[in-house]
Amino acid sequence: MSVPVPVPEAPPGQPKKAATAAWIGSALEYYDFFIYGSAAALIFPEVFFDASDPATATLLSLATFGVAYAARPLGALFLGHIGDRLGRKKIMVFTLILMGVSTFLIGCLPTREQVGTLAPVLLVLCRVLQGVSAAGEQASANSMTLEHAPGHRRGFFTSFTLSGTQGGQLLATLVFIPVAALPEEHLMAWGWRVPFWLSVAVAVVGYVIRRDLDETPAFTRQTAAQGVAKMPLLVLVREHWADVLRVIGGALIASVSTIFTVWALAFATGDSVGMSRTAMLWVGALANVVALAAIPLWAMLSDRIGRRPVFLIGAAGSAVTMFLYLWAVSTGSYPLTFLSGVLCFGVVYSAANGVWPAFYGEMFATRVRLSGVAIGTQIGFAVAGFAVTFAARIAGPDGDDWTAVALFTAALCVPPVIAALTARETHAVPTEHLGERVPASAPRAAKVTA
Repeated sequence: MSVPVPVPEAPPGQPKKAATAAWIGSALEYYDFFIYGSAAALIFPEVFFDASDPATATLLSLATFGVAYAARPLGALFLGHIGDRLGRKKIMVFTLILMGVSTFLIGCLPTREQVGTLAPVLLVLCRVLQGVSAAGEQASANSMTLEHAPGHRRGFFTSFTLSGTQGGQLLATLVFIPVAALPEEHLMAWGWRVPFWLSVAVAVVGYVIRRDLDETPAFTRQTAAQGVAKMPLLVLVREHWADVLRVIGGALIASVSTIFTVWALAFATGDSVGMSRTAMLWVGALANVVALAAIPLWAMLSDRIGRRPVFLIGAAGSAVTMFLYLWAVSTGSYPLTFLSGVLCFGVVYSAANGVWPAFYGEMFATRVRLSGVAIGTQIGFAVAGFAVTFAARIAGPDGDDWTAVALFTAALCVPPVIAALTARETHAVPTEHLGERVPASAPRAAKVTA
């Protein structure tokens, strides 16, 4: 086995540019993803499904939210393969365009009243395209920022991918607040379409930033020295199968996000609790503002003490704080709901959310990094996406059994804890030695410097 050549430092300004490109792309991807989640909870049951049976309409609407997650593993197989063969930049540009187009088209779809059952079919098709796009977005952005970053700050720079996710979710919430406040007839007639149309503006900005981004030094060195893997998936299965399983287990932590942003929103605004749509959207907005600050702070802490302890704080803590949040919602108390929502989603969940881009990416060698992160995360995220549908089922006929949903969410936090406990600590391993199958020697495990 040849000794890896040290990865050269990225050109001045490229780490920041890569982080900015990752932020804006992730913001678009998850602006689009979460306006769909908000609409699936508040609007689509009436617009695309049979409003005469509200419970079934809501269940079907939430199921379409999960459809994109089901499409993501297939998208990850294809886009991961292409990204590890042709480079990170090409996938970043492609996923941005695909998400922008599919989201805009959702805003143009006819309703069930206009075209009957064709309406939900077209909705599902657009949702599948969103899922394929999201499958490659985070993994390519994560690989791009990790491979551009200084060795001792990989946690901080890769965290921009997830702070972009929170930024997109915040933007989606802020856009939906005035829309949800429209008179009912205007909201259902045209108001819900506006947030989907606005995604075009974010897509244009993201494309301008990404088109001039350089390929990463690590991928360029790998290509020049050893070439690319002809079949990255085979290499991944042969050399990194255990890490793929760890990433799948770790990615189940995303269930906390989908339960918080979709099921809890439907629960809080339903008949059993009766909280206002606008107030609950503000809970999400405030929690995301806090997350924007918390994510890079947790990531910087992981650059000092390691990925595993920070991820464990987020995974185990989320299992506990989700009980607190759903209980607060069940009381109908706005102060308790705001405080517990910020604690659960803004602070505690951000520990796992901020560190996983570095934690997962550092498990894999350069030649299979994009495939490993994409496939592992998207399989786990597929479960997380349908967690909303399962939650709607186990919440009972009235949709108000929040304790069952809290227990279900806590159970989904167990695999991430196991994944972290069994993983290697990689925060001090030089970039060129990441993903090695043999224990790093003492010099390699030493603290990395700039």
